[in-house]
Amino acid sequence: MMTLEELYQAGRKVVTGSLTFTAEDIVRFARDFDPQPFHVDEEQARQSLFGGLCASGWHTSAGWMQCFLRFWKEEIRRLAAEGLHAPKLGPSPGFKELRWLKPVYAGDTITYAVTLLEARIVASRPGWRINTILCEGENQHGEPVIRFESKVIEFA
Repeated sequence: MMTLEELYQAGRKVVTGSLTFTAEDIVRFARDFDPQPFHVDEEQARQSLFGGLCASGWHTSAGWMQCFLRFWKEEIRRLAAEGLHAPKLGPSPGFKELRWLKPVYAGDTITYAVTLLEARIVASRPGWRINTILCEGENQHGEPVIRFESKVIEFA
C-alpha cells in the first residue's frame, strides 16, 4: 500500500474538482443549516452587506469535502487499475485557520484543491500517519474563497 506522501509530493497542489453553487442549492443548504437572511432570501440578500444571495461558509466547506470525496474515489479506482493500493484515509482529528475569504454567490463555480504539507508517523500506532493538508477553493475568476489546514489520519 502506498502512502499519501509517496503519491503526492509535499507542496504540490492537486485540483480535486469544481462545484457550481446555484441559488436553489444555496437556499436549500441554508434553510437546513444556516438560515441567515442573506443565504435564504434574495431580496434581503441584495440589501445586505453582501449585495446578493451567497452561500453559507459551511456550504462552501461542505463543497470542498464533496469534491475531495469524489476525487478520492476516482484516485482509488485509478490506482487499482495500475495495480496499486491507495492509502486508507480515516477521520480528521481537526482543522485550523478556516478562512472564508470571499463570498460565494449564486452562479459561482468553485474549484477546490488540496496540498500535502506534511506527513508524520504516529509512534504509538504502528502503520498510522498524520497528514497535514492545505485545503483551498477559488472562484471562476481565480479569487480565493476558502482556505483551511486539516489533519487526516492514514492507517494500514
